[in-house]
Amino acid sequence: MSTMHSVERAVRVLEILAREGECGVGRIAQELDVHQSTGSRLVAALEAHDLVERPAEGGPVRLGVGILRLAAATRSRLDLTVQGGPVCDALAERLGETVNLAVYRSGAAVNLYQAQGARTVAMHDWVGDATVLHATSSGKMLLANLPAAQVEELLVAGLERFTASTIVAPEILRAQLQEALVRGWAVAEEEYEEGLNAVAAAIHGPQGDVIAALSAAGPAYRLGHDQLAAVAGQVQEAAAEISRRLGHLPELTG
Repeated sequence: MSTMHSVERAVRVLEILAREGECGVGRIAQELDVHQSTGSRLVAALEAHDLVERPAEGGPVRLGVGILRLAAATRSRLDLTVQGGPVCDALAERLGETVNLAVYRSGAAVNLYQAQGARTVAMHDWVGDATVLHATSSGKMLLANLPAAQVEELLVAGLERFTASTIVAPEILRAQLQEALVRGWAVAEEEYEEGLNAVAAAIHGPQGDVIAALSAAGPAYRLGHDQLAAVAGQVQEAAAEISRRLGHLPELTG
């Protein structure tokens, strides 16, 4: 077995355990399509570096404490703004619009990072601002992924109107949130500011949970209703790239 094949198979063992939680050596060997003795040698090599462990002799294998050491060493690089910033910058340049990265905090969407495209003029700097959930695209995407009970609590508290287009009827907003979950992106059309449209997609953490939202916003005359779906596709691709940089693997988390 070549060194390259050994490394590839060792990585696959870790991916299998990340997906399954724990797994027997026989099952690991079966997934790798190798003899059980080969599987045992791979597990033993990983075990020697504390990357996997077997609580009971001959029992199932699971990820070891060595994984935590590696994760701790890269924690600073896994920071959301550090990983997301370059992707936001590239998306803003490509679209020529303003791109924001926001997280959910205490009933609001808080913007952590903003990038502006070449066509953007005098756009408000939203970094650090807490914006409403129901009238912004990022807010809707974050709201759609909250537990149902928490969503209802926010809806029944009352929805403030900001423009003539702001959605204040809970039943209409519920339908929009469900639609956002199904298609993977949310929109706000002149709902927070007149003349401003935006579209957002979710960013996932390593365990698959939604940890942030990525949005692109621009004037309605450029980012009109008919352009939103096309822009949404690019925002989704960028959100998926940030998720990947943060350690999210869709094939492992489902």
